[in-house]
Parts: sequence; C-alpha cells; structure tokens
Amino acid sequence: MTDAQISAGERGATRIADRVVAKVAAQAAREALRQVPAGEDPAAGRLPVGRPVRRTAVTVRERTARVRLGLELGYPSDLGAQCGAVRRRVIARLGELVGMDVPDVALDIERLTSAQLRGERSGRVQ
Repeated sequence: MTDAQISAGERGATRIADRVVAKVAAQAAREALRQVPAGEDPAAGRLPVGRPVRRTAVTVRERTARVRLGLELGYPSDLGAQCGAVRRRVIARLGELVGMDVPDVALDIERLTSAQLRGERSGRVQ
C-alpha cells in the first residue's frame, strides 16, 4: 500500500510540544518589541533590555493555542501599541510556523524600564 492509498486517519498526526509553541511565541514577542514604528524615538521608551519576555505559558488543545506572556517594556511609551504589536505578531507567527489558531494572547506587563532610572535601584520618574 502506498501513502496515497492510506486514509488520513490511519497515517497519524504530528503533535507539536507545548514548549516549542512557547518558544515560538516568545521569539515572536521579542521580534515585535524590536520593531520601532516610524517617527518614534527608540530612546523615548523602548530600551534595549536583556529579557523583554520574562515568562511564557501556553495551553495547547488540538490545533488551538492560548498564550500568556509576561513582558518588560520601556517607559514612557505607548504601551497599548506595543501590546497590540506583540499580540498580532504572536498570532501571525504561530499560524505560519506551527499552523495553530490563537484565539487568546494574554499579556502581563511585569516591569517597566525607564532610561531616566537606568543604573538606579529606585526612584521616581518625573
């Protein structure tokens, strides 16, 4: 019997591990945060940080993934625009690379980093 004669149900399925989905989601978030919209000063809020994605959790059921990311973002900046860019990029990349639908991308902003506080432990931004 050749592959053409075996029905789809009998051939089996490919399962992608949750940790692979989590790594793809984290990389997509880093890619989105690296892109600075035209006309925006990169030093104004988006700082080069070592770990912009601090935590990643995914729940996969069949061909659907729910993603939760903990982020470190630059401040002051347009946080809503950054979060929107991360959501769009994660949904697109998981669809392209692993063929999954992503109905939910939850973002937790765990830390804001300010150029004005760089090198200091605490203080106020004015």
